[in-house]
Amino acid sequence: MAKRYAYLGPEGTFTEAALRALHPDAPEEARVPCEGVAAVFDAVRSGGVDGGVVPLENSVEGSVTATIAELVNGDPLVITGETAVPVEFALFVRPGSEQADVKRVATHPHALAQCRRWLAGNLPDAETHTVSSTAAAARAVAEPGAPYDAAICAVIAGERYGLHALASGIGDRSDAATRFIYLTRPGTLPEPTGADLTSLVAFIAQDRPGALGDVLDQFTVRGVNLTRLESRPTGDALGDYCFCIDAEGHVADSRVGEALMGLRRVCRDVRFLGSYPRSARPTELEPRLRPRPATEADFAEAERWLARVRAGQVD
Repeated sequence: MAKRYAYLGPEGTFTEAALRALHPDAPEEARVPCEGVAAVFDAVRSGGVDGGVVPLENSVEGSVTATIAELVNGDPLVITGETAVPVEFALFVRPGSEQADVKRVATHPHALAQCRRWLAGNLPDAETHTVSSTAAAARAVAEPGAPYDAAICAVIAGERYGLHALASGIGDRSDAATRFIYLTRPGTLPEPTGADLTSLVAFIAQDRPGALGDVLDQFTVRGVNLTRLESRPTGDALGDYCFCIDAEGHVADSRVGEALMGLRRVCRDVRFLGSYPRSARPTELEPRLRPRPATEADFAEAERWLARVRAGQVD
């Protein structure tokens, strides 16, 4: 049976573009648009699809709250891939409309935040409204009796819904990009590639001075570089937080494995979110890697030495 993949819909979203990048051979009928991030997670968890693609973070606006919430809570899923998609926005209207006709603009909250300067300079009196995705905005504008006059969306979305582009490249940052992750049900992990990320959520045992330091120390002393660290409310009580972490390396690496064991010892709980290849090529990652205090061979030798010590073979 052919594999099926869920993604944040409707058709024409940046998430669909990310899915095409991750699975370029997937036919159109294998791509299943979902209304909302939670619906993508539900589809993967239920087994209705083989995997799902959702946005995780934007280079300008930061993390996508709905995705983080689903990763932290609910039945566990694992990240087995990622990709980054350049984000370029355009203003689309119904054919025949002009800029003077635009009174109400619809888009996704992240897109709105990234186009505020352009809107202030070109449509200062227009009302702005947020919807579930930029493609949903384009679809809404195209519908008969639409409550909106224009949509800020990707070119693929505007064209898909038969709209006309009034302006392109309207984002405040030309280098904006969004990171997307590919989710599957727990199973066999991707093999290490030498350019991997490991994602996890750490729940501290108690709120006290040095609690975060104990978490960070597990990586620092083993020379594991962190590429993302952010706090997130657990939902249990006001002021109760967990920490979402991306670390360089694969859980199969000795140093990363030891760091995770250390976390398990000092934390109330650790949720493993996956080890997977980074979207950037190794040559692009090389300058970002920090010097490490020991090699894989050093870790293996230290493990053998400890086993000898525990067996009474002191030399």
